[in-house]
Amino acid sequence: MPVPPPCVQPDLSGHPDLSGQSGTLDGVTSPPPSDHTADHPIDHPAGGLLGELVLAIDHVGVAVPDLDAAIAFYTGTLGLVVRHREVNEEQGVVEAMLAPASAPAGATQLQLLAPLGPTSTIARFLDRSGPGLQQLACRVDNVDHAAGVLRGKGIRLLYDAARRGTANSMINFVHPKDAGGVLIELVQATGSSDDTE
Repeated sequence: MPVPPPCVQPDLSGHPDLSGQSGTLDGVTSPPPSDHTADHPIDHPAGGLLGELVLAIDHVGVAVPDLDAAIAFYTGTLGLVVRHREVNEEQGVVEAMLAPASAPAGATQLQLLAPLGPTSTIARFLDRSGPGLQQLACRVDNVDHAAGVLRGKGIRLLYDAARRGTANSMINFVHPKDAGGVLIELVQATGSSDDTE
């Protein structure tokens, strides 16, 4: 596998508005360049919060009115493959997990969610917002622990206790009003989601 070229920082020393500054551009200030390496991890301002609990971005959920049509688009146009498909009665959805064919197990996936009926949460989302991005899912080691940490900081979750999600995972959701309008799903994997039913 070819090694990507190193990232090159632009030389801003001759620019009258940017030389000697910590990255100010159009009124947006970024921190000064860092000499952090793998031996010197970057400090996380959210220490003790979810930042230490999130293992990976598990998936991005997309609400669709027709699962088969959406699968045909993503497989036929982008070349993704279906890794898992199921009906989740508890959540009121039929869903599929897709990823690039070359993606390793555990890689971030695309979740397509279609409603099982007109009263499901996804049906209401589609009625309100139309098809599109519905949620961002963060993989955690222990969903109950992550939920407890968040509740301790005054963050609301949608469920009092974790529920069953895709491929028998355990899930809960951060209330979008407490997350800048984004529905964040917490996912604790309990089995592989890299199998097609």
